[in-house]
Amino acid sequence: MNIAQVITRLLQLIPVIIGVTFIVFSLMYLTPGDPVEVMFGGEGAVSEEDLARIRRELGLDRPFFEQYLRFLGGLLRGDLGMSLVQRQPVARLIAGRLPATIELTAAAILVSLVIAIPAGVISAVRRYSTIDKLGTLGTLLGVSMPDFWLGLVFILLFGITWKVLPISGRMPFGMEPEHVTGLFVVDAVLTRDWVALKTALRHLALPAITLGTSMAALTMRVTRSSMLEVVQQDYITFARAKGLSGTQVVLGHALKNALIPTVTVVTLNIGILLGGNMIVESVFAWPGLGRLVVDSIYNRDYTVVQAAVLIYAITYVTMNFLADVLYTVLNPRVRF
Repeated sequence: MNIAQVITRLLQLIPVIIGVTFIVFSLMYLTPGDPVEVMFGGEGAVSEEDLARIRRELGLDRPFFEQYLRFLGGLLRGDLGMSLVQRQPVARLIAGRLPATIELTAAAILVSLVIAIPAGVISAVRRYSTIDKLGTLGTLLGVSMPDFWLGLVFILLFGITWKVLPISGRMPFGMEPEHVTGLFVVDAVLTRDWVALKTALRHLALPAITLGTSMAALTMRVTRSSMLEVVQQDYITFARAKGLSGTQVVLGHALKNALIPTVTVVTLNIGILLGGNMIVESVFAWPGLGRLVVDSIYNRDYTVVQAAVLIYAITYVTMNFLADVLYTVLNPRVRF
């Protein structure tokens, strides 16, 4: 992997990110409603003179491009603005919710990979077998079922009927492990708080499985298709001719090359999960960034929504870049 190429690709991301900031700011600028009126509880809450004074103090009476440049300058300083409803810095609000979303996303990715890669490999190796047909049926069901519906089914089964798993929240009040990273599972392991670890995993199970199921279905299909293509290559035939066992051929030769399309799906889905788990977080009352965005939309807290959408977009762009880097690691013949 050429370091110069990586740096060049990183520099190419700069205009993309600037374009994202412009689009996000423009959409929020054009959104109907007055942020100052929202701040004070709606129209008629304060006089027009006070509203005009607040607009001047916040710079909302300035031309569009001047406001955008101020917004861009704030981003460079790490200033995402103030919440109109909670009257706190947006960066602080997001920093408090982001660990929960990262933990849920990581768990969902782990669930999907544990299911998808073995299932995809076995389906490809045993093509048209009963296992392959069951796997195909499972992927069809996984892709077809909406996440919120699957989450409600899990709540009814595991939380209400069988009562084996909690159905809401991240951790009961007062049981949180000592804060180290903000990720409860990691913090519980680092502080050796095994009671908190068990509790965190039980609360994490249902939302992680809900999010991971649909992703596992897609990842399994991609892995299977890629494996079917790879196992027909000449070097696989040669490896078998050398007397290597089926396991050695599949794991040592075929799987590594077949994982390149899978890397694409997984890395892009990380961005999708970070930005698209708002409904699942709401269903399970998971206190993450997605739920903060939903609450902010209902409360018309424009600055929080603007900052969160920007973070989602930048995350997605970053995941694309990481996918390209991983291509070159898995297959040195691939260039940026």
